[in-house]
Amino acid sequence: TGKKTEYHSIPYKSITQYSIETAGHFDLDAELKIWVSSMEDPITKEFKGDDSILSIQKALVTFTTK
Repeated sequence: TGKKTEYHSIPYKSITQYSIETAGHFDLDAELKIWVSSMEDPITKEFKGDDSILSIQKALVTFTTK
């Protein structure tokens, strides 16, 4: 059997804030946190390197500031 993957769908209008932490010299993972209006704790996702997280940040800036 294959590995299970879980997906979440969050409307941009429900995002109250987000933050990114880029990879550093000792910590090679980048981290994204998204706070959603109906949840107490943020959704946290780690990325290998900075490339993916920067493109996600660009999309968040574009669609959450409308």
